[in-house]
Amino acid sequence: MATRAQVLIPVTIAAVIIGATGLLTIPADHKVDTAEFPRGTIRLDGALFGVQVADTPPLRTRGLMFQDPLPLDEGMLFVFDAPARHSLWMMNMQFAIDMMWFDAGGSLVHMELGVAPCQSALEAATCVSIAPPVEATHVLEATAGFAEAHGVGPGSVLEIVSA
Repeated sequence: MATRAQVLIPVTIAAVIIGATGLLTIPADHKVDTAEFPRGTIRLDGALFGVQVADTPPLRTRGLMFQDPLPLDEGMLFVFDAPARHSLWMMNMQFAIDMMWFDAGGSLVHMELGVAPCQSALEAATCVSIAPPVEATHVLEATAGFAEAHGVGPGSVLEIVSA
């Protein structure tokens, strides 16, 4: 029977190699120490919120990575060109988030609440993408607790005021 060390050492080495390989294969335009996101405003169920807008592949790839938790009146809006089952992951996140997918008409079609980040090398090796069961054109990410604090749920509607 293998000892704990005989199992953990190879797993740890594999996780480090996978993580390093992943970082090395990210295109250069996605590797930024700090990212400047355009700012916008959304209306969600009648209330206005400021958002960072991720509307290009590099900005969508970067997302909320490495950022501090957002105030509960802010978020990041991912804007996609076409409806699809757009998946997101929690790699290099510093805090748990609420993820809300909206269709082209602005209706909420799926939510994942309190999604935990993947931070360590071992977590990076097993960090999975989160995809909705239906197509969407926009995803709103906000600090965990946002949806509950603002009553977001079935029937919620998103309107882009400025992006």
